[in-house]
Amino acid sequence: MKKNGDHPKNNSYTLFLGCTVPVRTLNYEIAARKVAGALDIHLHDIPEFSCCGYPIKSISHHAYLLMAARNLALAESKGHSVCTLCSSCGGSLAEANHELQEDKNLRKRINEDLHQWLGLRYEGEVQVLHFARILHREIGVKKIESKVQIDLSGLRIAPHYGCHYTKPSNVHGRAEDPEDPKSLDDLIRATGAQSVSYEDKLSCCGGGVLAIDEQVALGMAQKKLEHIHAQQADAIVLICPFCNVMYESNQKKVEKVFQKEYKLPVLFYPQLLGLALGIEPDELGLKMNRIKTTDLMKKVRRPA
Repeated sequence: MKKNGDHPKNNSYTLFLGCTVPVRTLNYEIAARKVAGALDIHLHDIPEFSCCGYPIKSISHHAYLLMAARNLALAESKGHSVCTLCSSCGGSLAEANHELQEDKNLRKRINEDLHQWLGLRYEGEVQVLHFARILHREIGVKKIESKVQIDLSGLRIAPHYGCHYTKPSNVHGRAEDPEDPKSLDDLIRATGAQSVSYEDKLSCCGGGVLAIDEQVALGMAQKKLEHIHAQQADAIVLICPFCNVMYESNQKKVEKVFQKEYKLPVLFYPQLLGLALGIEPDELGLKMNRIKTTDLMKKVRRPA
């Protein structure tokens, strides 16, 4: 039975896009697919994939597990583990996978419903990895460094890890210390850019309370934008579409509410990596970024 600490073979995965990426952050998907191709990561699509189950987890744990197990079963039927772009989807599927792998009786009950309603079974043979984790662990910093073609050393980049990428650590194979993660910093430095440290680096973006109290959510995002701005970062780099909603889609609202101006570009890590690999900005969806990257791109040293 595969666990999240195991290593997939042949760098082949089923790509789980979730609900938010196809609707709000197509640039993330575009850049991830381009980078994957450049690094010989094979991403396979399963059109039948559906929601990971996270939105109903607090209402019905059984329904959540059933939704997650359906996706895991579909991936298992194709013989590949799952690659997620959304940290929330990754956490949701990984947590469900951990429960189903560890508890045979629970897996039996879920399989009874899966088989009765959908004709599917899940045997616990799938691994769930975030795309950034695949880059860091399976591809490796050294290989990424060897592929870099463009000088990004003039860029100061602030990493945002978010909440679901490292926690709970036991379902992610204890890949790194959730209180002192290094992987995103490592990946930023692998591109040649500088990774900038800042106050409250591991704080939440605020997205978790956006639907409950917008002012609190915007305040959480503003606090972090303020700390990053104080370090004169050229951009914030993240790996979750909903964090992007807070820092990019809502940045102008934050500026209006708090009477501040940031104009801080927000990049998905595959966009930064793609620039370093020599992929053209348009092929990485940079024109779709809401905060203009014009000033940032002036610091990217491209060959004449």
